[in-house]
Amino acid sequence: QLQVVESGGGSVQPGGSLRLSCVGSGFRLYYYTIGWFRQAPGKEREGVSCISSSYGSTYYADFVKGRFTISRDNAENAVYLQMNSLEPEDTAVYYCAANPDFFCAVEGSTISDSGMDYWGKGTLVTVSS
Repeated sequence: QLQVVESGGGSVQPGGSLRLSCVGSGFRLYYYTIGWFRQAPGKEREGVSCISSSYGSTYYADFVKGRFTISRDNAENAVYLQMNSLEPEDTAVYYCAANPDFFCAVEGSTISDSGMDYWGKGTLVTVSS
């Protein structure tokens, strides 16, 4: 069974950092385009970042540019989301998803969940003083 599993969430003060991990089970993440999405209470799910399986191209939503970094570790079969300078507005459940396509689905500055076939259960990030 193909699964992705997120970890690394927690509570942090504003300005703090967290690193989220997405690990593949039953398949190699290397061959998939991987996206990070989040959903805050009472809001719709939104795309945060994406790394393509072709060339490792990376994309970020405007609201995280310069603060978050997505990366792969093929040896660990993992994709990471390093989150710095966290703000209360970053509080959400963060989801990892895998897309068998070569490219991230980006529409303007929006990272779409189109084609994301495999989803994790999410990890909660809370930013509060």
